[in-house]
Amino acid sequence: MIDTQQFKHLLQKKKPDTAIILGSGLSTIADNLKDSLTIKYSEIKGFPTSTVTGHKGQMVIGTIGKHEVLCMQGRFHLYEGYHPSVIKDVIGSLKSVGITKLILTNAAGSLNPKFAPGQIMLIYDHINLSGCNPLIGPNDDKLGPRFVDMTNAYNSSMNKKIRSIAKKLNITLCEGTYLMVTGPNFETPAEIRAFRTLGADAVGMSTVPEVISAAYYGLKTIALSVITNFGAGMQIEKLSHEQTLTNASKGIKDLTNLLQSYFEEK
Repeated sequence: MIDTQQFKHLLQKKKPDTAIILGSGLSTIADNLKDSLTIKYSEIKGFPTSTVTGHKGQMVIGTIGKHEVLCMQGRFHLYEGYHPSVIKDVIGSLKSVGITKLILTNAAGSLNPKFAPGQIMLIYDHINLSGCNPLIGPNDDKLGPRFVDMTNAYNSSMNKKIRSIAKKLNITLCEGTYLMVTGPNFETPAEIRAFRTLGADAVGMSTVPEVISAAYYGLKTIALSVITNFGAGMQIEKLSHEQTLTNASKGIKDLTNLLQSYFEEK
């Protein structure tokens, strides 16, 4: 179990109310924080460690605009071998230190021909094809409900704010449904065709367990994907993690400006 008391102690006097979980290649957003404090995951007893390239395995707490936020540079994927409940525990630890809002980012493959690499997609719904759920197992009714309603898992008022800011900044903001698979292999062309038939607009290997956990704990949540490639069979170029990181950097500027303005205008 994560030592939440130690977590609170390491935060010192900082009191962030919003956490941003940064996906592959997107960790540079934390570099813009002012008066920042860095805590390595390894400093918190029981906290998992991130093993994927592009994930630093630390959190940076500081100020963006008028708000103090906690940025996680590195998340935890099922394909790393973690049990889904680990992700639930991480989200629970964020709530325990005062987090009430969660902003998730990820790098995702496009299933929609209109959503090109380098663009940002606001997730308004998801399809969980991972075969896993972070809530499986005994439930403590003091923490959250046994059966969680996912109807409004993506907060409508926060989404509305993101749309408004994107329009003001002239940032092209796609909107769609995110589909999660476990990975770590990229999908086959046949799978991509199937996912498109299901109505998904982007595919990735994260985010959904965090959204489910956030809904369980009652956190207001939004999620943004940086489109890094077209799905298998939709592009000629061979898929690779290096391509993911390279194309993620193309969307970093827009995503950074979007989040910066989000906190300045709140």
